[in-house]
Amino acid sequence: MSETLPFTIEQFYKFISERKLMAAKCRSCASLLLPPRNICPKCFSTELEWIELNKKGKLATYTVIHIPPAQFQSLAPYAVGIVKLEDGPHLLGMIQGVKPEEIKVGMNLTVDFDTNLPAQWPIWPRYFFKPP
Repeated sequence: MSETLPFTIEQFYKFISERKLMAAKCRSCASLLLPPRNICPKCFSTELEWIELNKKGKLATYTVIHIPPAQFQSLAPYAVGIVKLEDGPHLLGMIQGVKPEEIKVGMNLTVDFDTNLPAQWPIWPRYFFKPP
């Protein structure tokens, strides 16, 4: 990228709206920062760049939500998990396209994107995990 875009959560969600999963990469120590930050927590460098991540990963842990907030009641029960992406970072998100009782730690998942948001939820693009 020729222009420097800010390393903010707002910019992260702008990339999500473009169907891109992006992280900040430290040019000094090669750490991947997800969510993005403007300083590397490992070496304190501010020399960062945006990189696109592989959308594949493995489920590290999850929980099934049976009693959700009002705006998510139509989705219950639904699963939320932490996926270790192939590039290294962990990412939290909803798991869709698989029954909660069929979810297993270690299963392969991939990131997909959706613009259908529950009512009364902040309007920003979102991502979720699904089986490949």
